[in-house]
Amino acid sequence: MSANPPLPSLSVVIPVYNEQDWIDRSVGALIASAEAARWPVEILVVDDGSTDGTPARLARLRDQHGITVLSQSNSGRFEARRAGMAKASGEWLLLLDSRVIVDTGSLGFLRDQLTGHPERTAWNGHINVASEHNPYAGFMAGLVAFSWRKYFADPKLTSFGIEEFDLYPKGTGFFCARRDLLEGSAAAFESLFDDVRLASDDTRMLRWIAERARIHLAPQFSGTYHGRDSLKKFWAQSFFRGTTYVDSYLGSPGPARTALFGALAVGAVGAGLAVKKPKTTAALGIAGSAAAAAAVKKCGASTAEARAVGTLLPVFAAGFGSGVFRGLFLALRARLRRR
Repeated sequence: MSANPPLPSLSVVIPVYNEQDWIDRSVGALIASAEAARWPVEILVVDDGSTDGTPARLARLRDQHGITVLSQSNSGRFEARRAGMAKASGEWLLLLDSRVIVDTGSLGFLRDQLTGHPERTAWNGHINVASEHNPYAGFMAGLVAFSWRKYFADPKLTSFGIEEFDLYPKGTGFFCARRDLLEGSAAAFESLFDDVRLASDDTRMLRWIAERARIHLAPQFSGTYHGRDSLKKFWAQSFFRGTTYVDSYLGSPGPARTALFGALAVGAVGAGLAVKKPKTTAALGIAGSAAAAAAVKKCGASTAEARAVGTLLPVFAAGFGSGVFRGLFLALRARLRRR
């Protein structure tokens, strides 16, 4: 009989900024999943200049579980991740956000995949959104169901490359890859913006990887994301996502960039119409929100999630659109400075 293949070494990097309410749960769930998998993993948490109780909680987690805690001045998620990756020792790196709670069986599934199929060198986590009693998270869950309906209509083990990049869910909030791939993507990373804190580290890093290796997805490699829970936080997140969307797709031809230009055109027409015919604009907005709610419901969103989309779409559109214009300004300014 042949011996079982050795377990690959895995390091988990968690960037954190002012997440005192989530970091204990995130690290606890990760440890529970590693124990269920009988897989010793290295955990590194990078505190990106938190100003709340996060540092004290990290100190307790370090004492209780032996995790590595790194601290830096606020430099953004990309720099925090890069600091953690530089310190990590694993052959494989897993990037995890503090609001993602890893499901118990996830690391066991990943362990089996890495030992049984080492040629599958990149894995994106299957993210469920905790939307119950949280309409703001429900809105995001509805968008996910619609935007990536090709996968969520029938979740199963699959993969995608650069050709299908815009059609599948992806993000570095729960992402694992061979060390050389993640280090290569970080080294090649270049934002359209001068301030890396506003950059789209998710899409730009993953696009580089997808050009070199297929990214795998499976519902067994899963976690639950806990979104923002107030209107103020929802607006801020929408604004930030609009900015990063520009950095993600402005320079990359495909459906997502086409959608960006289409949204800008609709926004410009809508703004002009709002000045001339505000009542007509309001009626069209209500009709559009209702249509969006029906569309996400048809794509598998729950009734509550569809209702959240119908209710919050105008708020999201205003925040996201404002973020897009900020992103276009930042990209233009950076380009002029670099000439």
